[in-house]
Amino acid sequence: MTPRPQDEMRAYKSGGRLARRRALVTGGDSGIGRAVAIGFAKEGADVAVAYLDEHDDAARTKRLVEAEGQRCILLPGDLSDEAFCSSMVAEAARDLGGLDILVNNIAVQYPQDDLSAISGEQLRRTFAVNVFSMFYVTRAALLHLDRGDAIVNTTSVTAYRGSGHLIDYASTKAAIVGFTRSMAANLADKGIRMNAVAPGPVWTPLIPSSFDAGHVGEFGQSAPLGRPGQPDEIAPSYVFLASEDAAYMTGQVLHPNGGTIIGG
Repeated sequence: MTPRPQDEMRAYKSGGRLARRRALVTGGDSGIGRAVAIGFAKEGADVAVAYLDEHDDAARTKRLVEAEGQRCILLPGDLSDEAFCSSMVAEAARDLGGLDILVNNIAVQYPQDDLSAISGEQLRRTFAVNVFSMFYVTRAALLHLDRGDAIVNTTSVTAYRGSGHLIDYASTKAAIVGFTRSMAANLADKGIRMNAVAPGPVWTPLIPSSFDAGHVGEFGQSAPLGRPGQPDEIAPSYVFLASEDAAYMTGQVLHPNGGTIIGG
């Protein structure tokens, strides 16, 4: 990508907020997930990274986490597969010695300008990766999480404003808001918090892999700040929600989106 995303948290100032915590980050090989994994490591957490098959990207995340003196475990596989999600979470918990934090971040998008162009196969794949995986991974992780632990989900500004060319993607992101609010209520008595982050346009590998050159060249310019965000600017929201700084927050969504006003 030109320019390269800022996703290595080089300027981030840590404060030991996640010391001795153990985190699982899905989609942690690049972009927002990579920045979150590194931010967690800078705050003192060991990290397991689940991803599909971007092995070089994942290896770079691992090197950057380990450069902070923390452990990093790589767990490649298809998160739309229920059986893999269960085995992956179990492996992460076993290798890290437990789990305290889960970040559900994996997602795909396939732009289409007309509903009739969205095939049943595309619809099923988008929901399987973006929504079903969140159910599968969370269900498996709850076997290991306890009072005081935290789950952070990635939704999107499109969940609130919609998207005429990402209809199925925006629908999954709206479903994630409902999942977050519902599970926050469900888990409140157990003392496990679930919140979400709804980024606006962010410069990640998902963008040039999804859109044509014309769209990529204008990406993010419609945001009030006039540019796309960088993963490093989004990751601190996840650090906050995963930490004790957010101990009185559950069922909430943070909106690092470049200035778009969200009313819901």
